[in-house]
Amino acid sequence: MTQASHHPMTMIHLLRAVYWYDEALQSNLRRDGWPTPTRTQSMLFANIAMGESRPARLAANLGITRQSMSEMIATLVEQNILVVRPDPQDKRAHKISFHPDSSPLRHAAEAVMNALHQHLGARLGKDRLDALDDAISADWGPIPDLSAPERK
Repeated sequence: MTQASHHPMTMIHLLRAVYWYDEALQSNLRRDGWPTPTRTQSMLFANIAMGESRPARLAANLGITRQSMSEMIATLVEQNILVVRPDPQDKRAHKISFHPDSSPLRHAAEAVMNALHQHLGARLGKDRLDALDDAISADWGPIPDLSAPERK
């Protein structure tokens, strides 16, 4: 697909926006003296912030192996960023959450994200940013089955 294509490139645009946002977050945290997470760690933190807490689901969401997820979680537990607790509903499983000591870093990241939102509002226009927020935060429904119709 080329840029001249008349077909929607929504996924490409969303991915580019995620990269822009993550790079802006990391560079601003670094500027302020905070340790900066890798992109995979940023995506992990976003998933935890959205309420996902099971390591297997986190690994699936990030497209990494369970072993890689376990290693990343162990590193972040050592840094007092995450905590692992038994899942009260499933004694075989664990739940991941933010460590209380990570609160200052999380507040710094939230401040940067709020500032980025303000920056985008000024750059894109408040109406366009509001429309973008409305579109991407809407319930898109279940994953569609786009099977091709049978050829006759």
